[in-house]
Amino acid sequence: MAKRSYFGTDGIRGRANSHPMTAEVALRVGLAAGKLFRTEDDRRHLVVIGKDTRLSGYMIEPALVAGFTSMGMDVRLFGPLPTPGVAMMTRSMRADLGVMISASHNAYHDNGIKLFGPDGYKLSDAREAEIEAHMDEGLQEGLVGPAELGRVRRIDDAQARYVEIAKATFPRQFSLAGLRVVIDCANGAAYKVAPLALYELGAEVLPLGVSPDGVNINDGCGSTHPASMSAMVREYRADIGIALDGDADRVTICDETGQVVDGDQIMAIVAGAWAEEQRLSGGGVVATVMSNLGLERFLTGKGLKLERTAVGDRYVMEKMRSGGFNLGGEQSGHVILSDFSTTGDGLIAALQVLAVMVRSGKPMSALARQFEPVPQLLENVRFNKGAEPLKNDKVQAAIKAAEGALNGSGRVLVRASGTEPLIRVMAEGDDEALVAQLVKDIAGAVQSAA
Repeated sequence: MAKRSYFGTDGIRGRANSHPMTAEVALRVGLAAGKLFRTEDDRRHLVVIGKDTRLSGYMIEPALVAGFTSMGMDVRLFGPLPTPGVAMMTRSMRADLGVMISASHNAYHDNGIKLFGPDGYKLSDAREAEIEAHMDEGLQEGLVGPAELGRVRRIDDAQARYVEIAKATFPRQFSLAGLRVVIDCANGAAYKVAPLALYELGAEVLPLGVSPDGVNINDGCGSTHPASMSAMVREYRADIGIALDGDADRVTICDETGQVVDGDQIMAIVAGAWAEEQRLSGGGVVATVMSNLGLERFLTGKGLKLERTAVGDRYVMEKMRSGGFNLGGEQSGHVILSDFSTTGDGLIAALQVLAVMVRSGKPMSALARQFEPVPQLLENVRFNKGAEPLKNDKVQAAIKAAEGALNGSGRVLVRASGTEPLIRVMAEGDDEALVAQLVKDIAGAVQSAA
């Protein structure tokens, strides 16, 4: 596939008010996607737009609206809503396209644009390439006449609809009554909906990161900064801590001692419970190349398989759909439960863990360590734009030497980030000292080539 100018592994993302996250690019996305998704029939065409709490959302949203309405598409605005909520509402409102304005777990100074098709799934690489092809064209010839311009409305009940959908995924015969739950919303998109859903299911809710001011999203809180959640759990003797990221499509959990539980352990908890209940389809779980070897061994021990994909929840979802799996995700906390959602959903994933807790009657600490993780080390090496360190002979030799040293009892993964000029060097194996040395050797070779 040709190198893309705007779209990365998860939509368009970058520093707000700098290319490609400018109002002009957002306008072009609206114009190009509007042109592509407006079919030739006479009906009104609809796009729905949600966002997180970043200040720059107020710049990006109107630019997108201008592009879409210029192409004759009606627009419905949700305001702050989790990414999975936008995906759900795209499908339930029979929209032609869904848009989420968010840079997920990044700091406030970044923003991004994610697109969903009418089926609620993220657009394919090929579809994004089509949009890109239109973005750099002169788009004036596709503009509609004054009477055909799109109309714009706010949808006031979008958050309430999402709360009801999330609650419906929790088993009807159970309640969260008697459980004290810390919920850290990262000052992001779920700051209203997540505490409300947990409260309405019966929990005593201790909210954290629910006072967004436009610049404090993911700032020392949320799934990428779980220490705040853990500290609050210990201080208030809560039963569990749940931390979402800025757009609430990923989750980190901690037990009642404050011990953090990552996405691999969450998938193991749900996979084990669903396999026992004969609810797990596909014969296993889909995860990325980053998931721990310990998860693979845990699943194998239960007669289940682990299918691996490239990094990115979109690729996990594609493999789930083609292989008939209903559980997949990433170590980082993107957990996709396709019985309920078309993309990662932090709140719904947490509710499934809570269901296992309630059903088993066990404390979270008894569930948190489903398997012993194999020592795994990840180092990010920054390189100069234009350099191609992965093509360097010394880097390739270091990778080959590391694979030989592990001799089949571990894994080496060296890849370029899809969003930043970084090479991610990861190794895992039973010998922790060897893993550390191998990562150091490869990272050193990358640095000398960068």
